[in-house]
Amino acid sequence: MSEGWDNKTRVSEFLLLGITSDPRQQQILFWAFLSMYLITVAGNTLILLAIRADPRLHTPMYFFLANLSFVDICFTTNLVPRLLASHVAGTQTISYTHCLTQMYFLISFANVDTFLLAAMALDRFVAICYPLQYCTIMTPQLCVGLAVSVWVCSGLISLVHTLLMSRLAFCSSLPEIAHFYCDAYLIMKLACSDTRVNQLVFLGAVVLFVAPCILIVVSYVRITIAVLQIPSAKGRHKAFSTCSSHLSVVTLFYGTVLGIYIRPPDSFSTQDTVATIMYTVVTPMLNPFIYSLRNKDMKETMTRLLNRGLKPS
Repeated sequence: MSEGWDNKTRVSEFLLLGITSDPRQQQILFWAFLSMYLITVAGNTLILLAIRADPRLHTPMYFFLANLSFVDICFTTNLVPRLLASHVAGTQTISYTHCLTQMYFLISFANVDTFLLAAMALDRFVAICYPLQYCTIMTPQLCVGLAVSVWVCSGLISLVHTLLMSRLAFCSSLPEIAHFYCDAYLIMKLACSDTRVNQLVFLGAVVLFVAPCILIVVSYVRITIAVLQIPSAKGRHKAFSTCSSHLSVVTLFYGTVLGIYIRPPDSFSTQDTVATIMYTVVTPMLNPFIYSLRNKDMKETMTRLLNRGLKPS
């Protein structure tokens, strides 16, 4: 036992094995990730500008959408630039501090995403089920309070995870992470020290992650019941159309995440990399398209902004 403890060490860096070792595939992935990142930043920035520019979009739904667009920019910026830089530099190592920092923001932004999607579902529930009380319930004070709570709670949850990870020791001086970023599950698998506390905290994190999903499901069950009671087909279609964008984003986000992380850490496989790319890179890129193409007011405002930007001075 003492010999095992003597072999434990504190590491100064990790080795990220990445997605593939094939140089040709790496080159293709570099340009793919660069393109997706630029589209993500441009699309979500355009949504932020559109919401700020158009008074019609100064409503609770678009307030939460602005937060979602901002966190999507932060989410991908936390991962993709470092991945691109490592490809250009030809290095796969990441410092211990950088790894924990990346993990902290990854967990924090992922939690913000889930809580914001739940807040948006709550907004749609109140708008459809209690339309006459909507303005008195979804006040600016409530919306700001919800947003602040989401960001603060997500940061605190992530801080607990990161502090627990920082106490782990490893048997290798250069642990290899079979991923393209510092994934908490994989780091925990590499540890030689006791991870039971970490696993308990992750179990609690799963509960916190699933809870917003349950709230979303309950909200849409109530919304469906309320909409089906509308006598006209046109009224039902109009009510459902206000939820379609949000429902599409929820399906895309949870559809990829639940299949990866709602499982014991020991069962995590590198075959999940494609699904991970979907929710870390592809989903933030698609969100602006989903909200702009399915929303008339947003589409008009974004078109006006683009025309103004393209118009010669």
